[in-house]
Amino acid sequence: MANKTMRAAVFHGTARNGPVTPQHPVLTLEEVAIPVPAAGESLLKVLACGVCRTDLHIVEGDLPAKLRPLIPGHQIVAEVVSTGSKELRTGDRVGVSWMGGVDGSCKFCTTGRENLCDNAVFTGYSRNGGYAEYATARTDFLIPLPMELEPTVAAPLLCAGMIGFRSLRVAEVKQGMRVGLFGFGASARLVMPVLQAWGCEVYVSTRGERHREEASGMGAYWVGDALDQPPVKLDAAVTFAPVGSVVLAAIKSLDKGGIVAINAIHLDQMPAFDYDSFMWMERQIRSVANMTRQDAKDFLRIAAEIGIRPTSQQFPLERANEALLAAKQEDVVGSAVIVMGDR
Repeated sequence: MANKTMRAAVFHGTARNGPVTPQHPVLTLEEVAIPVPAAGESLLKVLACGVCRTDLHIVEGDLPAKLRPLIPGHQIVAEVVSTGSKELRTGDRVGVSWMGGVDGSCKFCTTGRENLCDNAVFTGYSRNGGYAEYATARTDFLIPLPMELEPTVAAPLLCAGMIGFRSLRVAEVKQGMRVGLFGFGASARLVMPVLQAWGCEVYVSTRGERHREEASGMGAYWVGDALDQPPVKLDAAVTFAPVGSVVLAAIKSLDKGGIVAINAIHLDQMPAFDYDSFMWMERQIRSVANMTRQDAKDFLRIAAEIGIRPTSQQFPLERANEALLAAKQEDVVGSAVIVMGDR
């Protein structure tokens, strides 16, 4: 490789990171060494990397620091540069998601629950991610992608779509159910077509007139404000906003035996609530933690079958701070995606 260095948007972190604002950029564009893959890893040329709310939680200090300095980003679409795999070749299109590796031997890994691994590694959090021109990743965690799928289309599928899909599994959503979506960001938009394919009635509670219009335009059976309760009792619900009051609104909307899945790696707080009014009659609250490689395969298969094609707004690497801000302010239709230009 002629160039030994690459451009990367790097987060150095401080004791008090503070919120991302136009006046407070948190990433610096730097020239750094191209990473060298370790045994069992592949070197990848990054084509695009989606921006996720978890990236915001990392740089704003909501999640404890794992690696400093850090290159964020865990919705990576890339081409294989070098690999020791017999199944992959140079130039193959692959995806990298949040789950960057597991130990394979703990009680969770050995019982089909690798998303709960005691020693999991997370892309763009405990190892460097895709806000860069090159990245390394464990070869056994690479997700094969079809060449005809545009990088900016594929990137949001690799976390927002997959974690949304796992949320439906955690909530035990089945064909024909009445399902509530509380919040309507990138993840909710990507599970909407899945729910429609399953013949579910979808009820959306979300802030912002634009989001309510989007939900209605995508076929929601009913749309209301963020804390509004649907006009019927729900069989299941997924909350996407990292706000405890939204979880409470979702629980109150459940029918007997219903499940609320919390699609958030960080929640501001959980307000006190009355057990008899909210939880009695076998209603349940469950958190959604990461995803498995099987979730990834199943979701991408379904996405291909029903033709999910997320919309996105592209930002060049040098505007990574703007991409983070757009994701925070929910100022994009679809997903914010960082794209790499040729040098």
